[in-house]
Amino acid sequence: MAKTPAAAPPAPATPPADALPWLEELPPKKIVAELDRYIVGQEAAKKAVAIAIRNRWRRSQAPEEIRDEIVPNNIIMIGPTGVGKTEIARRLARLAGAPFIKVEASKFTEVGYVGRDVESMIRELVDVSINMVRSEREDDVYPTAEQRAEERVLDLLLPPVPAAPASPSAPGTGAGSGEQGAAAGRPLFVVSSKGDVQPKMPEAETEAGERRRRTREKLRQQLKDGQLEERDVEIEVQQQSFPMLEMMQPPQGMEGPDVNFSEMLQDLIPKKKKRRSVHLHEARRILIDEELKKLVDMDDVVNEALDRVENHGIVFIDEIDKITGERSTTGPDVSREGVQRDLLPIVEGSTVQTRYGYVRTDHVLFIAAGAFHIAKPSDLIPELQGRFPIRVELTSLNEEDFVRIMTEPENALTKQYAALVAADGATLEFKEDGIREIARIAGKVNERMENIGARRLHTVLTTLLEEVLFELPDYPTKHIVIDGPAVRERLLKIVDDEDLRRYIL
Repeated sequence: MAKTPAAAPPAPATPPADALPWLEELPPKKIVAELDRYIVGQEAAKKAVAIAIRNRWRRSQAPEEIRDEIVPNNIIMIGPTGVGKTEIARRLARLAGAPFIKVEASKFTEVGYVGRDVESMIRELVDVSINMVRSEREDDVYPTAEQRAEERVLDLLLPPVPAAPASPSAPGTGAGSGEQGAAAGRPLFVVSSKGDVQPKMPEAETEAGERRRRTREKLRQQLKDGQLEERDVEIEVQQQSFPMLEMMQPPQGMEGPDVNFSEMLQDLIPKKKKRRSVHLHEARRILIDEELKKLVDMDDVVNEALDRVENHGIVFIDEIDKITGERSTTGPDVSREGVQRDLLPIVEGSTVQTRYGYVRTDHVLFIAAGAFHIAKPSDLIPELQGRFPIRVELTSLNEEDFVRIMTEPENALTKQYAALVAADGATLEFKEDGIREIARIAGKVNERMENIGARRLHTVLTTLLEEVLFELPDYPTKHIVIDGPAVRERLLKIVDDEDLRRYIL
């Protein structure tokens, strides 16, 4: 059921079992607990994110006169690659009931140069919010749309009887015969004792109508039982594709203000309809989509979506260290410092033009992240540093963290590979000593080569299970056990050979 941000209820003591409330409606401890289900460690980053998210709800409960003065405390997360910065963003996107977008800072360029300008992130956030609100509204009215589509399907299977035209008086007949014909053609009415007037149908029409009603109900029951799914029906659909209009789109990076020329031209061009012969299940899907468009008020959707962006939007800017560098003495750097200067008013609070209207970014929460292994956060321009007052450092991962990553999260790599193997009818079991050996090898390779954090587990596990995944479903045994000796046997040669390790792991 759609929720309106402005009328958010007080934080529930326990979230409902059937639906999780908005993330910002949960207490900070429960937000951290939700993130703990998927991310190991990094308690400082989780705590900072939880406080920032919860503050969005606290602001909505503040008195009206001070609400606009409470600005979000933007966060910058600092840590090497593979320690969980992007995973925190991904989980926030899944758990947050608010508009969320993740962007790469390295994709933007200064205004006036070929490439994407920083305002496009707000336009994308608005698109995400529009889709989110529209989906919620469609879920609310889906039963009604389904019922209407069913009636239209029944009309296709049993077309309505056309109304019989009134027969004109035969030429050459006298006034008397004309009056008799008119009297015969007039409908008869029955007046009840209460004074209700109802038309009296001829017995033949009444019987035909009753037969038709029974046939329609029989078809309705067959529809519910799925007996007519493969029957072909002919429906009238509106043509959606305009190939010439798609070719008129501006090139990537040169969109400018979001003026959608193709939508404008589609409104001007007459809408053509064509008849298609499709299976009944496909016809039902098309008709439900048409009914949903009729039932959902897009003006209301846009208004709520823009409100959610302004008061609850979250933008995660990854790889912010890629636009950071030592300040140039010869002038501003177009690809780095120029992007920072364009980013500054967006983060500070400005008005951005989108195709749906103007959006203020004063209360949008920005979370930035970067490895900062070459540059430092202090290399950002001072004005931008001041717009990210909360700094959190994420710690590097060790062998013990790798063991937890492979066992604790609900989406652990070991569980993912077990699910892949189960698709071929086999079972994959990881013993504790096998998991510890995988963690030891991943940690050892990270020390000897570039430290890529938990991503090293992907390379080690893929190499370890390569033969198993290739041989399935013809593998000799259907129960595959990965223990310490098996891991050492398959990976010892690669780990000990420096050249092999460099290219494979």
